[in-house]
Amino acid sequence: MGKRVWLPFPDTSTAHAALGEFPAGLDVDYFLAEGDWPDTADEVEFLVAPYMYPPTKVLARIDEMPKLQAVQLLSAGYDNYLPFLRPGMTLCNAAGVHDASTAELAVALALVSNRKLDTFARNMTSGTWRLEFAESLADRRVLIVGYGRIGAAIERRLAGFEVAGVTRVARRARTRDVEVHAFTDLPALLPEADVVFVITPLTPETEGMIGAAELAALPDGALLVNVSRGKVVDTDALVEATRKGRIRAALDVTEPEPLPSDHPLWHAPGVFISPHVGGQSTAFYPRMHRMVREQLARFAAGAPLENVVT
Repeated sequence: MGKRVWLPFPDTSTAHAALGEFPAGLDVDYFLAEGDWPDTADEVEFLVAPYMYPPTKVLARIDEMPKLQAVQLLSAGYDNYLPFLRPGMTLCNAAGVHDASTAELAVALALVSNRKLDTFARNMTSGTWRLEFAESLADRRVLIVGYGRIGAAIERRLAGFEVAGVTRVARRARTRDVEVHAFTDLPALLPEADVVFVITPLTPETEGMIGAAELAALPDGALLVNVSRGKVVDTDALVEATRKGRIRAALDVTEPEPLPSDHPLWHAPGVFISPHVGGQSTAFYPRMHRMVREQLARFAAGAPLENVVT
C-alpha cells in the first residue's frame, strides 16, 4: 500500500487533467470538504486543502486522521489553520502561487483609487459625464510593508509607472539585492509615503500594526492599499481616518469578512473595497497545479516539502 493522499478535485479524470499522472507510491482520494468524505481518514498522510475553505471544514474530523503528517494550503495566508494542527504536523502555504495575481490586483487598486475610476464607474449608472482631476502613480513615493515575494512582485509591476521611489519594509532589515528596512523603522518612513502597499502576513507581531498613530503619520492625501489581512490594519482607526477625508484606502481585505452591509467602511469617502479576490484570477490555476505536482513528487520520494511555515 502506498502513501495515502487527499486532493481537492471531484474525481480522477479532473485531477489527472490538472496534475498529470501521479508519482508512484501514492494512493489518492478526492476531498472537497463538502458532502461525503473519503472513507480513508484513518490512512491519510498528506492533505491538500480545498481553496478558500475554512479549517473548521477541512479539519473538522482531524481526530480521525492519526496518520496525517502534512497539510498543504492553496493560499499564501495560513494563520487561520495554526490553531487546528496537532503538535508536530507540517503546514505548507502556497508561497509563489498568488504572487502575480495579488500583485496585479494591488496595483489595480492603487490605479482605481488614484485615477478615480470608482467614481467614473458610479457615474456610468446615471449617464453622468463629469471631469475630475486625479492623482497619478507617477512621481508618487511608494512604501511596501511586508517585502516578501508578493511585495517584490508589486515593485516589479510598478517599474513602468515612473514612481518617485520605492521603500521596502519587512520584519527584519536586510541589504542583500535591495535595501529593506525593519518594521521598527515604520514611524520614520510613513510620513514620506504617498502610497502604502500592505502585504505582510498576519502574525501576533503584525496584527494591528497599522493603527491610529501610523495612519496619523501619513501625509494628507496618502493612499493605503491593503492586500494582506484585514486585522493588520486597525479597522476603527481606518474608519476614523478616512471619514475625515485626510487619507484614502483601497482594500481587498477587511476586518471582519465578509464586511457587513451596514459597516461604515462601505460609505467612507475615498474608500474602495474588493471582496478578498487577490488570488482569484486565471493566473492561479497553472501556478497552483505546478506547486501541487511538485509537492506530491517530494512527498512520494520522502524529500523535504517546500513552503513549510510550521
